[in-house]
Amino acid sequence: MSPVHVSSEIGALRSVLLHTPGAELLAVTPGTREDYLYDDVIDLELARKEHRQLVAVLRRFAEVLETRAVLEEILKRGEVREALVARTLDVVPSDALAQRLARLPVGELLDVLVAGALEEAGPIAAALNETAYMLPPLPNLFFTRDAGMVIGDHVIVGSMRYGARWTEELLISALFRHHPAFQNAGILYDGSEEKRLNYTLEGGDVHPLRPDLVVLGFSERSSPAALDHLTELLFERCGVRDVIVVVLPKEPTAIHLDMIFNQMDRERCLVYPPHFVGPERLAVLHRRKGEAGMRETPNLFAALTAVDLPLEPVFCGGARRADQEREQWGSACNVVSVRPGILVGYERNEATLAEMGKAGYRIVPAAKLLKGEQDVAEGEKAVIVIRGSELVRGGGGPRCMTMPLRRDDP
Repeated sequence: MSPVHVSSEIGALRSVLLHTPGAELLAVTPGTREDYLYDDVIDLELARKEHRQLVAVLRRFAEVLETRAVLEEILKRGEVREALVARTLDVVPSDALAQRLARLPVGELLDVLVAGALEEAGPIAAALNETAYMLPPLPNLFFTRDAGMVIGDHVIVGSMRYGARWTEELLISALFRHHPAFQNAGILYDGSEEKRLNYTLEGGDVHPLRPDLVVLGFSERSSPAALDHLTELLFERCGVRDVIVVVLPKEPTAIHLDMIFNQMDRERCLVYPPHFVGPERLAVLHRRKGEAGMRETPNLFAALTAVDLPLEPVFCGGARRADQEREQWGSACNVVSVRPGILVGYERNEATLAEMGKAGYRIVPAAKLLKGEQDVAEGEKAVIVIRGSELVRGGGGPRCMTMPLRRDDP
């Protein structure tokens, strides 16, 4: 098995990439938040504290790699540094920036690549108290899921929908190309290498459920052309036989499939009910290898049953529409599995946790797990709940913040 290997959403997690939020979040202000794809402004210190709790929980189950640390390792190699700086300057051409990056030590170079580089203010800009970035910061980098995906032993580097995230692709591509912990059987598609107008693909829309089955989301962030191209690659290179596509609505609450759907264990999935049950349910398409077109299915559960993976839904927010909407906004569906049936989610979503409790999941506060006051046994059904009052303001949850590099086969 290569260092990277992911064939499901629920296999035991062995290695995962995270990024602890840093100074890049300070660029998000009421005036710039929309530019950086934020609905609110995050308190950096609280967000870092909450993220440290997530990291501590994950370390109980898997090797946790920090984006900054692994980037620093490869940037000590001159040829890697030169290539990454050159590609950054392709995205943001600037002689002044090139001169600045050339003389920085590795640690400071990483500061600039992640937290951005401000232009020197001229007299007019200084008088007006206006500042601008020569190289934009990456306040979305802590959502590591989107810019890199592992399917089987192969990888995909995302093609981010918005320019504010384009240099994330460069960093992730460099890791998959140069770091030993990211060795793979080949990059199927590298969104940092090309910018086709109609090709966008982000990891929140890519769910490998079995070695032969992948569920995709057609969202505002992942385009049909990219999903078609990915499907052909999965059929040709990864042993995938079935691809199911959920057609997401064009609304800010459902930017990715993982905001409304996630597999919990071998029998269940967590869903936002209005999009999957009843008259508002989303269109769901199915394509099988060897068949030319897609066929529409009655709903997601029928599509999964047709490929021998029947999953019972657990309702985000329970039965009340108001609770469903509030908790979906609070990333209640956005959980990540560390073992089959052992999930990590936000403690704030009480109605959703109550539904998970009815489904046989024990609710385990992360603080008690980390203090040794409670434990989680192999084979048990449990949700380890972390604090998330600040992290959630970025528009995502534990799945968004984790890029699995290696899982056991389920």
